[in-house]
Amino acid sequence: MNVGYQFEPLQKEKVTHTQLVRYAGASGDFNPIHTVVPFAEEAGLGGVIAHGMLIKGFVGEAIGNWFSVKDLAKFSSRFKAMTRPGEKITVKGSVVGESEHRWICEAEAVNEDGEVKVKALFEIKKG
Repeated sequence: MNVGYQFEPLQKEKVTHTQLVRYAGASGDFNPIHTVVPFAEEAGLGGVIAHGMLIKGFVGEAIGNWFSVKDLAKFSSRFKAMTRPGEKITVKGSVVGESEHRWICEAEAVNEDGEVKVKALFEIKKG
């Protein structure tokens, strides 16, 4: 591995309304903007939106595919855009730097149009 290395992208299925309802139950986040269409429309969102943590979880899943979780030394992320049912998310990542003991990497969750939903930085212990 070296700086510039690209990880194999993680392609997720389309986000569904059912998935959002299930995620609400699993996470305990029952904010109706994620599950009740009339409420989300009245709130000016144009429909329900995915939980940001669901999309961040996709990024975590990708990192777990790329590395052993025991080697994850640091992880931070920022939400960049809303995700709606029907969007298909892909998580891409690469090595952007290194220190003596760690690989410095970035990942982003994007939709089919390339809109960035979550951007993350993470560091991996060198083996």
